[in-house]
Amino acid sequence: MAKLFDGALVIKQLPKLLKYLPTTLYLTLFAMIIGLVVGLLIAVIRIAKVPVLSQLSVAFVSVIRGTPIIVQLYITYFGIPIALKYINYYHGTSYDVNNIPGIVFAMLALGLNQAAFDSETFRSAILSVDKGQIEAARSMGMSGGQVLRRVILPQAATVALLPFGNSVINLLKGTSLAFTCSVVEITAAAKIMAGKSYRYFEAYCSIAIIYWVITFILERVLAGLERKISIPAQPKEVES
Repeated sequence: MAKLFDGALVIKQLPKLLKYLPTTLYLTLFAMIIGLVVGLLIAVIRIAKVPVLSQLSVAFVSVIRGTPIIVQLYITYFGIPIALKYINYYHGTSYDVNNIPGIVFAMLALGLNQAAFDSETFRSAILSVDKGQIEAARSMGMSGGQVLRRVILPQAATVALLPFGNSVINLLKGTSLAFTCSVVEITAAAKIMAGKSYRYFEAYCSIAIIYWVITFILERVLAGLERKISIPAQPKEVES
């Protein structure tokens, strides 16, 4: 009778799965950068209430937050090639759709999804900055860009760090859906390995260990950053 659970196989599979870890980390890193840049841009546009762009940003955030990430991955993976084929047909261009690697679509979909959630984090963090400090900085002759760099962003970063860190951890786990774009990362590799041995439970236990270890490391790094950039509490005045 075959073993119901093979613990040795769980450990044995780890080195094989770790070969695909760089793909998972690349996806996380580049999607995080896209989310950071686009999310901050959306937050600034919405706070400044830029005509047209502000309304488009609200619609974008609503659609992204209101649809599953796996649907967004499918739409990106199949929709962009269709759009490029239409452009080629109607405008006589020659974009080569077939040479675009699947990981590009996965990064784009994950990054835009991250941007929608990050934009709300950044917007609330920026709005939490004391308006009195902003007015004081402007009264000292600082330009809008200087106020943003020297006053708003440093304080907003302290407020946004923890929720941003949590969203990055969720992004890391979300890369497990990149197989929908034909990307072989650790989850897809585990499925392939399990398909050969029919030991699906052991394969999923193996990737659970990998994800947990990476998440634990990220949590420790974020905790260290939070202690480093946190604003110390002001000492209370002693009444005489």
